[in-house]
Amino acid sequence: MRRLRNIYVLISGILKMTYSLRIVDMAESDRPRERLLSQGVRSLSNAELIAILLGTGQGAGKLSAVGLGQLILQTIGKDRTSDPVAALQSISPQELMQIEGVGPAKATAILAAIELGKRALYAKPPDLTEVTDPAIAAAALSQDLMWQPQERLAVVMLDSKNRIIAQRVITIGTATETLAHPRDIFREVLKSGAVRLIVAHNHPSGNTNPSNEDIKLTRQLLEAARMLSIPLLDHLILGNGTFSSIREMSNLWKEVPQEE
Repeated sequence: MRRLRNIYVLISGILKMTYSLRIVDMAESDRPRERLLSQGVRSLSNAELIAILLGTGQGAGKLSAVGLGQLILQTIGKDRTSDPVAALQSISPQELMQIEGVGPAKATAILAAIELGKRALYAKPPDLTEVTDPAIAAAALSQDLMWQPQERLAVVMLDSKNRIIAQRVITIGTATETLAHPRDIFREVLKSGAVRLIVAHNHPSGNTNPSNEDIKLTRQLLEAARMLSIPLLDHLILGNGTFSSIREMSNLWKEVPQEE
């Protein structure tokens, strides 16, 4: 038991040293800013990304900027069931400033970065953009679907050259399901004069894997699309900053081929 306690104390001491070590005292190759430039932004942990925004930690002898970034994530994640990074989307300045070492300057830097990221993600492609990749359609619908608390189903309507001519939210459901009928979806498509479509909905949980109900609806839509000679090009699932393509994840388009 004493040995385990000693090991615990040793590990705790190492972690404390790591989170207290000033960035200026780190080896240059270990500093978040330098690693971002040399290895790319994806190489950094969430705490290191926040550290770059913070610039400094709690002061001499206390948490470094990286340590403070870790403390922020731990604090906001403590009373939430979601990912701490996801919780940052709705954090308030007051909540951030309750954390020791986070004043108005640090809180506003974090919130400004979050808002800028949202605006970049929400930026819609211009009208008549050709959809050559599912990501383009996902971007067109991000503002309507990505972080909504209820499931929503929307449609991107396309011309014969796969250019976006309209988009609509068709239904709004609950936190776990949305109710949609192929009739409602294709009514909007026919009204718009579109000749092709992409359907998308969101999962408020952030898990973009298709459910059995998603697969069932996709099959129904493919069958209706084939009957109307209005090809369904994909069914996307959006959530928590990412998306999945049911077309890429299944064999449905081989089972119910479309006239593309």
